[in-house]
Amino acid sequence: MKFRMLFVFALLLCGVMTALLPQSSVAQDQATESAAQESPSAPVNDASASAEEKADESLPAKVLQPDIEFEELDFRLVPLTKDELKQLAEKWLQLVKAKTEEVMEVQVTLAKTEGGVEDAVRERLTELHAERNQLFDKYSAVLDAWEKKGGDEAAIADYRAYRSSIIVEETRKADFKTLVARTIAWLTSEDGGLQLAKDVGIIVASFLGLLIIAGLVRRFVQRWIGHVPNISNLLQAFIIGVVYWLVLAFGLMVVLSALGVDITPLFALVGGASIILAFAMQDTLSNLASGLMIMIYRPFDEGDYVDVGGVAGTVKTTNIVATTVTTPDNQVIVIPNKNVWGNIITNVTASDTRRVDLVFGISYDDSIPEAVHVLEEAVAAHPLVLKEPEPMIRVNELADSSVNLICRPWVKTDDYWTVYWDLTRYVKELFDAAGISIPYPQQDVHFMETAPTPRSTKRSRSGIERQFATGSVSISTGDEGQRE
Repeated sequence: MKFRMLFVFALLLCGVMTALLPQSSVAQDQATESAAQESPSAPVNDASASAEEKADESLPAKVLQPDIEFEELDFRLVPLTKDELKQLAEKWLQLVKAKTEEVMEVQVTLAKTEGGVEDAVRERLTELHAERNQLFDKYSAVLDAWEKKGGDEAAIADYRAYRSSIIVEETRKADFKTLVARTIAWLTSEDGGLQLAKDVGIIVASFLGLLIIAGLVRRFVQRWIGHVPNISNLLQAFIIGVVYWLVLAFGLMVVLSALGVDITPLFALVGGASIILAFAMQDTLSNLASGLMIMIYRPFDEGDYVDVGGVAGTVKTTNIVATTVTTPDNQVIVIPNKNVWGNIITNVTASDTRRVDLVFGISYDDSIPEAVHVLEEAVAAHPLVLKEPEPMIRVNELADSSVNLICRPWVKTDDYWTVYWDLTRYVKELFDAAGISIPYPQQDVHFMETAPTPRSTKRSRSGIERQFATGSVSISTGDEGQRE
């Protein structure tokens, strides 16, 4: 019985609607015609209205729904054109504005209430604020899509300024309890604090995973590059370090992109910053270029003893900017690479063998063959002197005080100073045993006596000076100190 009554009521309602619809349509048409006759601008308004209706019809209905999921909206924005995104931005602006008006109405109500009702109103305000923020996120996604497709930058800036101004004003005018309620609501929401904690956890876990992966890649590259011939340790360390950091950088970019973070501005930021840094860090870039040249051309390697720009020592480390050298007395000196590459580089330990250059002077009265024989015995007796190339022992110079003999044996690079110091000592002892003297420069000063003159001390000194000038005082030099 109830079902029949409902059915009859539905039929009656349909009949009434059928009778009223044609009449309202006719009345609307008549009103439109009269309005067009009264105002000359009516056709233009009708044309613009029809254009807006066509524009609304061209937009997908899904992208105009406030409750659309953010991910779905992001996908549906892809095929839209620049003009369609402009129209869509205006539509979403109206949605955001309407929701903001609701928030303000509740805000006004909250300001006029007290007691237990205030808590209920504040809870309602927090809910509306969260809903409006979701709309703002979708609104920003529309603006981002519009900007990527070449939208008007000034118009987009105005749209974004509207969002920023509302957020600032709401935060400034809200009381402490409202701010606390909003913060708690955001922290406990799926799209707010929980999502942020999830994203941070993913980033941290991904970073730890990237560290492990980068470490494995570094070990692989280190093993592989060790089989490459003729590559310096400096270049190996540089390549390994570059590969390690590149894996971390690209890995983080992939993770951020997967989380929905737009990394395109990062490339623009890096490009702009690189130009500024190029001017601000010219010296550093010069060091960097010099460091690359050092690593490529390999004038020295770690552990080599070098003399660079007046600094001599063992190369401890070399990076892309500076070279660290340790002197024999254990001083650590850091040299910028531009000063290293721009100066003469002497690599003392680059070769496997070195020649020890020794000079021994004997008296003019000593026997040269005997002295040469002593040197040959001293060189042959030392176990670290190489047989090939053969040592060279020759008379090199007839000096003022001595006859100088050169002794040039060949040794391994690591044995250079051992042989140098040993031979210096052995030769001195052997020369003493053989009665061969090693002379040193001497000067004999001869004063010739002259008759005393009754003059002042000052004139006497002048007389002595004149005697030096006229040759009255003679100075002779010789190996044995004999008078001429």
